[in-house]
Amino acid sequence: MIQRRSFSCLLYVLGLLLYSASLVCGGDIVHHDDSIPQRPGCNNNFVLVKVPTRVDGKEKEEFVGVGARFGPTLESKEKHATLIKLALADPPHCCTTPKSKLTGEVILVHRGNCSFTTKTKVAEAAGASAILIINNSTDLFKMVCEKGENVLDINIPVVMLPIDAGRSLEETVQSNSIVTLQLYSPKRPAVDVAEVFLWLMAVGTILCASYWSAWTAREEAIAQDKLLKDGSDELLQVSTTSSGGVVEITVISAILFVVVASCFLIMLYKLMSFWFIEVLVVLFCIGGVEGLQTCLVALLSCFIWFRRIGESYAKVPLLGEVSYLTLAVCPFCIVSAVIWAVYRQYPFAWIGQDILGISLIVTVLQIVRVPNLKVGVVLLSCGFMYDIFWVFVSKWWFRESVMIVVARGDKSGEDGIPMLLKIPRMFDPWGGYSIIGFGDIILPGLLVTFALRYDWLANKRLKSGYFLGTMSAYGLGLLITYIALNLMDGHGQPALLYIVPFILGTLTVLGHKRGDLKTLWTTGEPERPCPHVRLQHQS
Repeated sequence: MIQRRSFSCLLYVLGLLLYSASLVCGGDIVHHDDSIPQRPGCNNNFVLVKVPTRVDGKEKEEFVGVGARFGPTLESKEKHATLIKLALADPPHCCTTPKSKLTGEVILVHRGNCSFTTKTKVAEAAGASAILIINNSTDLFKMVCEKGENVLDINIPVVMLPIDAGRSLEETVQSNSIVTLQLYSPKRPAVDVAEVFLWLMAVGTILCASYWSAWTAREEAIAQDKLLKDGSDELLQVSTTSSGGVVEITVISAILFVVVASCFLIMLYKLMSFWFIEVLVVLFCIGGVEGLQTCLVALLSCFIWFRRIGESYAKVPLLGEVSYLTLAVCPFCIVSAVIWAVYRQYPFAWIGQDILGISLIVTVLQIVRVPNLKVGVVLLSCGFMYDIFWVFVSKWWFRESVMIVVARGDKSGEDGIPMLLKIPRMFDPWGGYSIIGFGDIILPGLLVTFALRYDWLANKRLKSGYFLGTMSAYGLGLLITYIALNLMDGHGQPALLYIVPFILGTLTVLGHKRGDLKTLWTTGEPERPCPHVRLQHQS
């Protein structure tokens, strides 16, 4: 039963791991179009713009646009932004002088027929105080200057709106309602508290999983040493049972990870839709139930009363022997996953997603093991190249970052795929979530748990062992990832790009310095005295 249960869990979690995004993201929602060099009058930073509206004096929707490379900058606080009436352009594209004179209104125009700067100059000459340009899609397009254009004389703000927002405003004005609006661009905080909590969540998950894995490995080693010392015939049976719930990664499987994971990622990218996300939600719930059940059973087994229940088994059709504790916990886990799936669109759903996700990650790190440093180097190196290719290099073939598109769940109508840990950006005026992919925790976590298992089996103290160094390296690498994320204005970053060099470098240097590198690289386990030898000498 242990083997069957662990193997089924492994299938679920490895499937989820393979097509989960390995990415740290902070909410970049605009597309790049900044190939034209900056020059005087056309050197603004691209900023998101809030457009709160009022209809006949009553507050209505708030839209989000993007500012242009040219024109004056906008106010950063709503209280300083002026409330201005909205007018429609006639002709709609505003490439020629409007038929009616404007008196300081914001003019709403359509994209096309002439350049952005031409529309802006025409609107300003007609008396507009600002111009809103409706894009021809739901995306936001970065507006730049054409070559040879003089933009030094543009003195009104320019903002682009997605097509759905533009049509909504257009229809409201055409219904003879009076529409007023404000234009302002609040600044994002340099660091949001969500990133701090997400960092603590990732580090804490690996910390808990490492100690659980090390404790299990030490208990197995103690049991085997005791049986060897006693000369028991049960040694073979116990060895098989203890290793039946653990799967060790090989060099071949580590290399195949990149190939299989890439295939899953391309499949996600090409087949991304509402129904495909629904399939991922179901698979995530199955893995989450298994992970949550495993964690709860292990946690409750720490108490004597629950431990006794866990040692009693009942035969269940198709499943074989199942402990009564597992049967008691399983309904709670299923209900938790179902509740999350039903209410996942609600603002509080991220809590349930993180609980299921952390349980799943901890279970993976308990079941899947890196046997030695050689396998760990191959696995993390493959993950390193995988991250860089699908976040950065994929733009050359697909004209967009495949990893970022998949993580955001574009074209699916959903708020990203479920294989992510996320926390809402609490003090960001733009809202959104800070996210981290499962792969950015699981792959480095496999090597961190390996380091702690080695320390415990070698009876090394915290300062003289390898766990403290690798754990610190992971935390530092992830911290630098978030620094890069903020420097890149929220554009998604491949976390393994920063984490892998820190972890592999730290473990390799420490191993070489302490003379354990050969053991770490080959066997991955310290030499322990053989009880049989002691028995022979005693006899």
